[in-house]
Amino acid sequence: MVIAKNFILKVLKKTNFFHLSNYESLNWRTVFWVLLLIALFIRFPFFFRDYVDRDESTFIIMGQSWANGYLPYTQLWDLKPPITFLFFGIAIKLFGQSFIAIRLLGTIMVALTALFTYGVATKMSSKKIAFWCAIFCVFFQSLFGSLQGVMSEHICIFFFMAGVYVLFSKKHWAWYFVIGILFGFSVMSKLNMAYAVLFLGLYLLWNGFSERKYSATLGKLSLMGAGFVLLILLTALPYYLQETTSVWWTSIFKAPLAYSESKQHSLLKTLPAILVILGLLVAGFASKVIDYKSKQQQLLAIMVIGVSFSFMQAGKVNGHYLIQLYPFMLILIGIAIGKLPQPKKALNWVIAGVLALIPTEAYLEYANIINHKVEKGSFYNGEGIDVPNYILNQNLETKNIFFTEYHIGYWILGVHPPTKAATHPSNITREELFPYMNNPRKTGLEELRYILEVIKPKTLVARKGKKIFDKKLMDYNEYIDSYLENHYALEYTVGRGLIYQRLE
Repeated sequence: MVIAKNFILKVLKKTNFFHLSNYESLNWRTVFWVLLLIALFIRFPFFFRDYVDRDESTFIIMGQSWANGYLPYTQLWDLKPPITFLFFGIAIKLFGQSFIAIRLLGTIMVALTALFTYGVATKMSSKKIAFWCAIFCVFFQSLFGSLQGVMSEHICIFFFMAGVYVLFSKKHWAWYFVIGILFGFSVMSKLNMAYAVLFLGLYLLWNGFSERKYSATLGKLSLMGAGFVLLILLTALPYYLQETTSVWWTSIFKAPLAYSESKQHSLLKTLPAILVILGLLVAGFASKVIDYKSKQQQLLAIMVIGVSFSFMQAGKVNGHYLIQLYPFMLILIGIAIGKLPQPKKALNWVIAGVLALIPTEAYLEYANIINHKVEKGSFYNGEGIDVPNYILNQNLETKNIFFTEYHIGYWILGVHPPTKAATHPSNITREELFPYMNNPRKTGLEELRYILEVIKPKTLVARKGKKIFDKKLMDYNEYIDSYLENHYALEYTVGRGLIYQRLE
């Protein structure tokens, strides 16, 4: 602890952290180290959690499969573009099976996203405003929900903000090719960012034509489009070399379309969040705290609208989706606040107190990992870790196992899900996706019966106090509850983890 404390103090002094009142003297290196230290402080206690969001577990499993030499969608399957899995695959290939490595790389990515946010903000505001926009960008990417893991939104917004920074800072035509590549990386991490790219491209086209810069505008957008398309085609290259291009096409493009058409989410559910977001924009422009004549601020507003439109298309707004909005919104809010009267010095202590309370989730998690270390001898915690360790210690069956919950356990045990459709447990019920993952079963219940009655897992893991499938899926739950009662016995309980053993 003393060594860590001395290291942090040395970095803070080296980066001139204690003299940040002179914001105009800030350089990128100083800002990066400050952002990284804050991100590391907030996110570090979650390095030892089994998972924060179940999607992260799926990404890790998919990444491991790629690191083992299997392209995404061939051995295992999930409804995300390949660059998300590539991030995890590279982390695993370089550092092995390490939660710390994955989440440290995620922390660095959060700090870099905030750094690009700082860079964009400096193009239209003071360094002071830009610095605090970046600080809050770290906060909002790391707190308030299941954001402490590494989500596809973290990956896509990192590439997108890098592209926006290049767009704001580089004027030579050639840079538009780089921008297109960065936007391609973003969309191939999370497809809904295509709406932001589309809205941005339409805005640039309209703006260029309104200034009668026809050839220059078309040339720049053509280069951006070429970079974008090139990146997408590069993700298809490994499949082309293995003569499985159809797998790439159906999994990345056709499957999401089929899913969006079949989803039951209502547009009305997104309206409250969308109305708040768009209401803030309208209020900002109407009150002139956001300059509606500024093309840079117009561009940020357009990207907010583009991402918001994608939420409306999805029919839902999960907490981690908002990561895709935070950088743009924070810059605009920062610009607006900068035009308001400055608070009196007496309020500085109140503001400092509020800032100190923001990472409350991190403080609680520090206490949690310390207590876990004292009680169980390890910082690593959560049933996703404890259950697999218990299975290993008790010499239970691992090769034929089915995790209906805590599916990060497949990774810890070094085994695969029983079927491709079971990579993420909820995918079993998404039968509209079965044709695109080349699954021979036609329905979710048929898939579940195949797993339980043909593969016959020797060990099955569930969660105490929770239905195995969504409560609305009564037929799924009735079937598996009945099957467990007749063919399995609950042998062990580890925390909330239930470990069943097959009777015959």
